[in-house]
Amino acid sequence: MGLHPLEFSESYLDSPAFREKIKAHEAELDKTGRFIKELYKDGKNLINATKQLSMAQKKFAQCLGEFKFEYIGDAKTDDEKCIDESLQEFSSFLRNLEDQRDLMMRNITETLMKPLEKFRKEQLGSAKEERKRYEKETEKYYSSLEKLLNMSAKKKEPQLQEADMSVEVTRQHFQESSLEYVCKLQEIQERKKFECVEPMLAFFQTVFTFYHQGYELAIDFDHYKKALQINIQNTRNRFEGARSEVYELMKRIKESPQEYRQTSPISSEGYLYVQEKRPPPFGSSWVKRYCTFVKEQKILHMKTFDQRSGGKLGETESVTIKSCARKTTDTLDRRFCLDIEITDRPFTVLTVQALSEDDHRFWMHAMGGKESMQFLNRTHSRERGIDAQLDDVGISFVKNSINAIETRGINDQGLYRVVGVSSKVQKLLSLMIDEKSNEIDLAASEDWDVKTITSALKLYLRSLPEPLMTYKLYKEFIVPAKSATPESRVQAIHCLVHKLPERNRLVLSLITNHLANVAANSKQNLMTVANLGVVFGPTLMRPQEDTVAAIMDLKFQNIVVEILIEQHEKIFGHAPSSSPSLETTHLCAPTRQSKRLSRQNRPLAVYNPQVLDIQTVSPSSESPALVNDETSVGSSESVSSQSSNASGTPPEKSKNHHASISTSLPESPGICTATASWMNSASISPAKPGSAGTEKNKPEESVTLMKAKAVYPCEAEHDSELSFQVGAIFHDVTLSREPGWLEGVLEGKRGLIPENYVEIL
Repeated sequence: MGLHPLEFSESYLDSPAFREKIKAHEAELDKTGRFIKELYKDGKNLINATKQLSMAQKKFAQCLGEFKFEYIGDAKTDDEKCIDESLQEFSSFLRNLEDQRDLMMRNITETLMKPLEKFRKEQLGSAKEERKRYEKETEKYYSSLEKLLNMSAKKKEPQLQEADMSVEVTRQHFQESSLEYVCKLQEIQERKKFECVEPMLAFFQTVFTFYHQGYELAIDFDHYKKALQINIQNTRNRFEGARSEVYELMKRIKESPQEYRQTSPISSEGYLYVQEKRPPPFGSSWVKRYCTFVKEQKILHMKTFDQRSGGKLGETESVTIKSCARKTTDTLDRRFCLDIEITDRPFTVLTVQALSEDDHRFWMHAMGGKESMQFLNRTHSRERGIDAQLDDVGISFVKNSINAIETRGINDQGLYRVVGVSSKVQKLLSLMIDEKSNEIDLAASEDWDVKTITSALKLYLRSLPEPLMTYKLYKEFIVPAKSATPESRVQAIHCLVHKLPERNRLVLSLITNHLANVAANSKQNLMTVANLGVVFGPTLMRPQEDTVAAIMDLKFQNIVVEILIEQHEKIFGHAPSSSPSLETTHLCAPTRQSKRLSRQNRPLAVYNPQVLDIQTVSPSSESPALVNDETSVGSSESVSSQSSNASGTPPEKSKNHHASISTSLPESPGICTATASWMNSASISPAKPGSAGTEKNKPEESVTLMKAKAVYPCEAEHDSELSFQVGAIFHDVTLSREPGWLEGVLEGKRGLIPENYVEIL
């Protein structure tokens, strides 16, 4: 059973049972006070620990945001750019989450800690004061009563009456104190039920609202995560392709290092030991120097450098060479030496020592000495012994192979990635090419499996004396993949394809059309456009030189092939109208990044018992609808090319039109110039948050509803957005309160439209 109620009538009796009831009530209040005190202490510790966690998370986010990936080469792919920016995005998400956590902590202090402490001090504190007063009146009353009862009856009547009156007054004070104390005890016992629990309700509401904010951030992050996963997978696939090429190059260099020694037609470089003669009796010394010989000017630059001294760089000395000749061991007891005659020092001969016999011949050849070195010409056909030619027989084999693959194995998983047995592949290609045996119908023959045919087709393309896309145009194809925008990439590659020899362009069209068919069945064969780009990038195009720098460009070769596959009909369907200039700035398909709507200023829904009456509070009532956050542009097949969403470029705004509105349109944060331009011309006033309350008495401005046309496709990521294709017409278009967005009606549904995806009609 719980506490007994304290009857006011019992205050007059002041029985032992009544006193026991009071003690039980007092014990309960003492226990409540200790509980609140302990809870307050633990709450403080929780807040401090959370603040420490928040500080650690913010430090972690700062570390993420400050780091930048360095890359090899002179450009990054679109995937690499997204990966490079990912740490800043992670940092932003984490900082946003911690801002919400800080807000949660402030609200916990206001809605939990302060109310509990206030109840403990004011209510429990007042009960203690009443208790002291009650005990004081009790002591005073019973002392005066005993005094009265011990008074002699022989006292005079006036003295007795005075004593009786004094005790009566004391009794009245005692009873009043008892009544008030009893009332206070029962009031606090009832009050604690809501004044202690209501702050706890506010605490949990605040915590759950924080988790709800985290959930919303997770939804926003999910879109970014999916796009980033594609970026990562594309980069990983290209890395695997580049790594295999690097290891293959390293293997070839190990087998014949002198053949791959880097030289240029302008200069030759390497280490030489230079003899420095000193006056007697010191003799001479040999100093290691890094030498660069400029062939046209015949100048030898010598720089002192020793790796053992920590790589300290010394002075550079330059001399002009007249001639050089081998120095025999008869005159000097050292091998691999050359005597160099210097023009700017008459009658002076400089003696240097090469590192080996091959190195000696190399320097003799470079400086025009009497002995010359013949460098072996390297063939770029990776597979020796295959006489592949781009002739009628070869084209027939390509058509035969494509027909067989599309007839028998278009849905085979890992098509073109799963390789055939090398001996069978060589045998098939030799049969079809070397022996000119074109009577075999590979589509009908069961002697050759699909993976053998695909491997033979790739081997044929890689064994051609020159790749399909030619050495001459290689660098021109790579340039737009490195620097241009998605739409201008397609235009540039379109023009370059039509510069290829007719036979090359024909075979390239056959191959890319076939690869487009393969990619169309990617759900079955798992070969997306990006995967096919990795496989056929180094097959269809490659540089003439075998270097690591050239291999680092493989990822851009893949991008070019991806564009050829995705835009096959446009590129091969008709000749380009004009040759685009890559230096011209093109407007590109807007990225999902440009559709960002920040949540950093979103208010945290807080349960506040001070301002609530009978209303029901829910987390969603204080949170605006979820809006689209950032993701990267691109299909699930090929994010890197970014050409799948580029169906055209937005028309450029007239400079005169911009000038005409610059003075008439007031500045408004978050409204871009292009939006302001058409908004002003359409007499549409932007809706400003908070303006409704300040301008109630003003007449509504006339709004001319406009139409807009989609110039890029867009897929809605939230219910508040509209999905549409290129050419869709929107009605009743107005400027949204969300920066960067419009509102319009499409097929009877009103929703948000990214402003840079449409043009106003």
